[in-house]
Formats: sequence, structure tokens, C-alpha cells
Amino acid sequence: MSGDGDRPPGSGDVSTPFGDLARYVEIPRVSGLRLAPDGTWLAAVVQTLSPDRKKFVSSIWRLPAQPGPGATPRRLTWSPDGEKDPRFRPDGTLLFLSRRPAQQAGPDDETAADQAALWRLPAGGGEAVREAALPGGVSAIGTAVRADAVVLSAPVLAGAGPGPASGDGPASGGATAEDDARLRQAREDAGVTAILHESVPVRYWDHDLGPAQLRLFAVADGAAPRDLTAAARDLTPRPGRALDQQAFALSPDGRTVVTGWWRREGRGESRAELAAIDVAGGDRRTLLSQVAFDYENPAVSPDGRQVACIRSAHHTPEGPGDVTIVTAPLAGEAAERDLLPGFDRWPAELAWSPDSAAVYFTADDQGRRPVFRVGLETGRVTRVTGDDGAYSDLNPAPDGRFLYALRSSVDEPPTPVRLEAAEGQKPARLASPGTPLTRPGHLTEIEAAADDGTPIRSWLVLPPAASVSAPAPLVLWVHGGPMSSWNSWSWRWNPWLMAARGYAVLLPDPALSTGYGLDFIARGYHHWGDRPYADVMAVTDAALARPDIDSSRTAMMGGSYGGYMANWIAGHTDRFRAIVSHAGLWVLDQMFGTTDLPMFWRPQFGDPLTEPERYEASSPHRHIARISTPLLVIHGNQDFRVPVGEALRLWWDLNRHGAEARFLYFPDENHWILGPGHAQVWYDTVFAFLAQHVLGQPWRRPDLL
Repeated sequence: MSGDGDRPPGSGDVSTPFGDLARYVEIPRVSGLRLAPDGTWLAAVVQTLSPDRKKFVSSIWRLPAQPGPGATPRRLTWSPDGEKDPRFRPDGTLLFLSRRPAQQAGPDDETAADQAALWRLPAGGGEAVREAALPGGVSAIGTAVRADAVVLSAPVLAGAGPGPASGDGPASGGATAEDDARLRQAREDAGVTAILHESVPVRYWDHDLGPAQLRLFAVADGAAPRDLTAAARDLTPRPGRALDQQAFALSPDGRTVVTGWWRREGRGESRAELAAIDVAGGDRRTLLSQVAFDYENPAVSPDGRQVACIRSAHHTPEGPGDVTIVTAPLAGEAAERDLLPGFDRWPAELAWSPDSAAVYFTADDQGRRPVFRVGLETGRVTRVTGDDGAYSDLNPAPDGRFLYALRSSVDEPPTPVRLEAAEGQKPARLASPGTPLTRPGHLTEIEAAADDGTPIRSWLVLPPAASVSAPAPLVLWVHGGPMSSWNSWSWRWNPWLMAARGYAVLLPDPALSTGYGLDFIARGYHHWGDRPYADVMAVTDAALARPDIDSSRTAMMGGSYGGYMANWIAGHTDRFRAIVSHAGLWVLDQMFGTTDLPMFWRPQFGDPLTEPERYEASSPHRHIARISTPLLVIHGNQDFRVPVGEALRLWWDLNRHGAEARFLYFPDENHWILGPGHAQVWYDTVFAFLAQHVLGQPWRRPDLL
């Protein structure tokens, strides 16, 4: 371990940015990618630190699509309010969303103040111009491949405009911007912020749902830029909460928009259908729907004939639901087709090949997230990428030769790459801000057999100085989810910050992790505590058997489900010197009734009033009396996924039982702690806590606390 007791708790090996938190938050972060229609460049969303260092601001960069010398990224937008969601029109015009103020005064300026609006950057360059602003802002953009058509998603107050409340039919009598602006002003004048809910859920992650409803608006072709707000036509009057968190896509000719559509079925149950809406007339019809299935994230084929989407079976008391890709004709009544029968991995993202003959998709697999290709005619699935990467943001080139994507891994941040469309290709990295980075150490892979014989694989991050003569202390870090995997880079949960301070970090994929098949998830489906715990302990034993790891100096940490596992481990073993529990579940029947998505867990655990057994068996709070390991509890007040009541109850229980603990509380942060300053305080506190209990250094309270 580098450093000594006189150094600040956040200090480390400063030969890389990971040893200095102030430098770490300055690294540019690529978070989105969109290929221009001519295939020569990509619009990338890049987050950078604001001049006052108090927030991250996203901007849009132009990245050359060709790798090699001379390919230089260029920043296109510079607003202090940031830009996001780049989309292209067929002529190469770039559309994006931004809260920046308009250059020209207009009647919509006041009503849309401080709200994201639609902006246009001409294909030939020049100044960006605001095209459309709605009173509640614009949430998302959809464009067509071959037509100059634009559809916007925007929040509108429920009382704005007449129309049918539900069901198929035309979008007659939809809302106008004037309707919405008038209602918003009336609420403000009356001092009203109340929300009347008529269905669940009522919150999502870190924000309330309502009083506005998301709606889709068609922007008329050929309208002058200053007329686009007035020309925005409501396609989905009175949708209720049908469009919450749903993606939509336009057909290549711009005549149809396909969107996910929630159908609420009472008693807290719901399912996502796929709906097709005629842009000209507003008629909506159900395209795909089955009881106990969700259809989401649609994509229309380039020839305009087929729709592909992710279909997820609902979890049931018997076991976890499977996930696949299905297709259906955009017109007609033909049945859906499962493209991946027998494929024992969960697809996460999809994109059509330019000839409409295949679908590219990603799926977690053995600690990676490769790109796959499935042919529509043959049904054959092939793996396109042959490396250890985790891919996202798939962008097939118009000529079908290349596939562009963001590639990351546990040891590399998201980086734009170009792939040959053939299978087994290695990525060619493109010029991008913030990369490459020098890491403090190296990554290896280990595997151990669980007590039931199942192989459990993990990544192991080793610091530079780890050796037989100088074994490194170990931090076990359990991922969240729980149905996820340690397979990609994380700016928020970054093990290289630990490695820069001399720690080895073990990143296991226990039961419930994705990328190992449905049976592997099912192993822990009804046993959130004991089954993953046994898996984690088995692979921890394997790591501690290495001569370059110091088995006498260990700690454990985790966030979300990883925080749950931290709480569980604290009540089941004293083998660790310290445990960090971030946003951890503590009392299961309490948490499952106050979280933003109680319907997700209910099928797994049942009704806590009539079926309390699973809650009791898997609830960490039942083992409070056995906790003897020092615990650092961390939580954000705006966390609605794991409400702060879990931390408050845990903190009280620890104090009531005399356990050694500290509580780091963020009044205005959510599940992840996103502010740059708060992220630094988070790590400073964790480093100080681990230094005290794992390294035997004196406790040093971080200066800003």
C-alpha cells in the first residue's frame, strides 16, 4: 500500500489520474454515439467537468469514422447547459437537445425557459438554431432514415387538450403548446405542486412521475424553423403513464412511429405492448401484445417492412423470465417470430443490418458483452466480436461493411471503435477525447467452484506493486442489479481508484448474475442471501490463496444489491476487517413496499402479508445481533429505487446493538452519487475508512466533512 498515516485519505499513486480524485473527475467520458448518414463521421456525447467543477456537462463531438493518424476529434457544441441525444436528418443535419437559451426572442422563450428544446446544426456547419420548444421541455427525438420527419417526446400536463383516455384510435383533439403553457401558469399562480396519481408506479429512480404525462408529437415537414413549436402535433392525447421510460422509433419513410406502451391491468400489474401510430392521422394500433410479456426498445428495418424489439417474459414465483428478440411485420396481422430460440443469453440492445437481412445485438456472456448477429432467413447466430469487450451504441454503416460501437471493459472506458461486419473481428479504435488511459495495475481472471460445484468466475484487479514479497490487501466488491455482471467500465464504481492506493479488487459474478444462462440466475432467484453469499465466499477463498494477496487484510463493499450483500455478509461472517454498504437493502418487506418498482420483486418473494417466509429468509436485518465488523453506511436521500428508509433503519439498528459504524448521508443525491464533489467525498470517506480498519492507519475525517 502506497502512502502512510500522514497522507490524506484520498491520496494514491499519482503517476496516473486514478491516484488523484481531482484529476480523475476531469477525464472526458464518452456516453453516446450516432453515425452520420454518409458514414464518414460520428456524433459522440462527451461529458466533461464544468469550469466551476460542480457538475458534469455533456457536449457533442465530431469523431472521424476512419481510424489512423490524422483523425482528430472536434468539439461541435459549447453550451454551459450541455447538449445530448444527437440525431440526424437524411441530409446530414444534426438535431440535438439542449437547455441553452435561444439566440432570437420569441413567444415561446418564456414558457420554455430552463427546459430542453430541439436544436438544429446545419450539415455544412454554422451556428446551431433552436427549432422547437415546448412548455415542459423535450425529452427525446426520433428521426427517419429517408424522410425529413421528426417526432418528439415531451411531458404535458394531464389536463392539456381533450381526447380519449386510453384504447386504440385517432389522436383527435390533442394538446397544443398553448394548452400546456396555460395550465402550467395556472398551477404556478396558485402555488400548486400536488400530483394526483391514478396508477402505479409514482416515482422512478430519482424523480416523481407526474403531474405531466409523456406524449409524442409529430413535427410537420417543411415548417419554417420558428413555426415548428406551433406545428408540433399531439399523436398521443391523454396517454396516462403509457409512455413512461418507453423508447420509440420512426419508420424509414417517416409515416409510422413504433413505441412501447404500458398497459395497466390493476392490482399493481402492468405489461408493455408495442404500438404503431400513423403519423399523418394519429391512428394507433397494437402491434405486439401478450399477457406476461413486455415488448420494448423497437427498431424498424431499413426496408420498412419489419419491426424488431426486446421481448421479456415476466418473472413468476416459479422462476425468472427469459429475454429474447422478436420480429413482426409493420403492416398486417402476421404472428411474431422469436429470433433467438434456445439462445441462453439475454439480449440488451439491437440494430438492423442495412440490407434488413439480419439483426445485430449485444448480450452479457461470461464477463463480457459481445456483439452477435442473427440472420433472419437462417436463424443462425454468430458472434461478431472476438475480444473481451463490452459493446453498446451499435451503428451499422450504410454500406454494410462496418459496424461502429462503443467498446468498454473492466480495464478500459467506453471508446468508439470500428468493426468489420464479418464475425470474429477485433475492434479498430477511433480517435476520441479522454482515451487512451494508463491504468495503475493490471487485470486478470480467476474461477472457483461453489459448494454445489458450479464454476464462479471473477475479474481480479491487481495493483502494480502486488507480489509474493509485497502481497496486496484485498477488497471484495459485489455488483448491483442483482441481474447484471462485472463486464464493463464504470466511472461510478471504479476499481482502479482502489488499485492506485495499493488494493487488489475482486469483482465476482455470483448467482443472479447475467451472462451465464437462465439456470445460473435461477440458482439465486428465491435465495438472494445464502446462495450468492456461498458463491462469493468460494471465489474470495480462491483469491486469498494467491501469494500476491494478503489474506490477513481484507474488506468488502457493494452498492444497491451489492449493498444488500454487504449487509448480508456483515451478519454472516467476521472474516473482513471493514464493510462498506452503499444504498443497501436492509428490511426486505419494508423496502419492497416503498421502492419505486415494487412490482419487480413481488413475483420473486410473494405477498409479504400472506407469504412472509422468503422475506424473512433473505432479509439481512434478521442477523443484526451477529454484526461485529465495522460498517460504513452510505445513502442518498433522492434514491427512490432503494429508499433512504433502508439506511435510516440500518443506522438505528447498528447503533441500538452497539456495532461500530459511520453513516455518510447525501441529502440531494440519488442512487449513484453523481456530483463531482460528492463523488470525491464518497471515495475520500471510503479510503479513510479502509485505511483505518484494513491498513491500521489513524482515522482521518475528510476535510470537507
